[in-house]
Amino acid sequence: MRGQFTGWPEQAMDVLWQLQGEPGHATRERYRADRERLVRQPMIALLNEIADTDPRYEDFSVWHYRTNSWWWQHQGAVIRLGRKIEISLRFDLDGLRIQGAWWYPDPGQVDMFRIAVASEGSGRELSAIVEDVRQKGYDISGDMMKRPPRGYPTDHPRSDLLRHRSLIAARLLGCEEWLHTPEAVDRILSAAADLDALLMWLVRHVKRAA
Repeated sequence: MRGQFTGWPEQAMDVLWQLQGEPGHATRERYRADRERLVRQPMIALLNEIADTDPRYEDFSVWHYRTNSWWWQHQGAVIRLGRKIEISLRFDLDGLRIQGAWWYPDPGQVDMFRIAVASEGSGRELSAIVEDVRQKGYDISGDMMKRPPRGYPTDHPRSDLLRHRSLIAARLLGCEEWLHTPEAVDRILSAAADLDALLMWLVRHVKRAA
């Protein structure tokens, strides 16, 4: 049901500003209720609205605060699409950031990824997808080996992809006025569409290891 998310109030930035540096326990407690109401609850409303739009996005979590100051200064959320395959959102003083990631793989998942990358059909498909995502302004990163893994030629046409032990596409969406309006929902859905081909390739080819 559209309409439950109305944007982050402008006061949310004021709360996050007060929590910069190394806020002590007293400071955290002073701003806990405001942070919950102005920062975390809008993220929950946003994720609920996104899930209502597409049932693939129904498995999500919105992080609480932990003892480390970083968790108070950045509001994170994750949408799980497959085993170790997810969309992550982060709201902080820099604005809203999105990433699509396959990371922290289960045993065997890296081997499955490499087999799919080395295969001519699926490998060419992923290479084209990654280049398209990069052209749309996403940074491509991940845990990478210094050279292709043993058993694969060093001159393999997709040697860079074979070096990956995780694959992440991330982009800062910005900190403009739309953050404080319902338009943020459409911004996220548009970015999720940018990442869809990459994440669905990973869902198809990097399954839970047996």
